[in-house]
Amino acid sequence: MVGPRRSGMARARRVRVDRGFMAREAANFSVRGAEPSDFERVGSLSFALLDELYPALGYERRAFVEAAKALLSGGAGVWAFLAVAPDRGDVGLITLNECAAVYAGGRFGEISELYVVPALRSSGVGTALVDAAVAFASARGWPNLEVGAPSVPEWQRTVDFYRRQGFVEVGPRLDLRLKRVG
Repeated sequence: MVGPRRSGMARARRVRVDRGFMAREAANFSVRGAEPSDFERVGSLSFALLDELYPALGYERRAFVEAAKALLSGGAGVWAFLAVAPDRGDVGLITLNECAAVYAGGRFGEISELYVVPALRSSGVGTALVDAAVAFASARGWPNLEVGAPSVPEWQRTVDFYRRQGFVEVGPRLDLRLKRVG
C-alpha cells in the first residue's frame, strides 16, 4: 500500500475460496453473480433501495433498469450479485465497482448498493451477499472494500450491520451533484 492507511478502510476479510463467489446456498435462498441479462432485476432492486432511502426524490424505476443494463453489459468495472429465494424470487442485491487511488496502493473495491427486501432483513441474506462480495474482491486481488453507509441515527442498523461484517467507520461521504452536459 502506498501512503498511510486510512482508518476505517476495511480490508477484505479472508474467506475460504471453496465457498466461492459465484454461488452460496442457504436454507431458503442462494446468491449468484448477476449476468448482463439480469439488468431488469438488478435495476429494480437498486430502485427499491433508493426509493426506500429517499422517497421524496421521486426516482423512476425505468432509469435504474437502463443504468443497470448499461453497467452490466461489460467493461464498466461493475459487478452485481443477486440473492434469490425459490418461493419469493429476488430478495437481495449487492453491487460492486472497481476504484483506484494512490492511498490504496492501486485498485480496490467499493460496495455501491446493498439491498435486502424488508421481510428478510436479519435473516442472513445481507451477510451472504457481503460474503460473496468479499470472496469476489479477494479473487480480484483487491486489498480492501469500501462502502458508503446512509446517515445515522435513522439508518443506525445499517451501519451496525457493516461493523459486524468487519468494516470500520471513516466518516461521512460527501456528494456533489453535477449537471449533465447534453
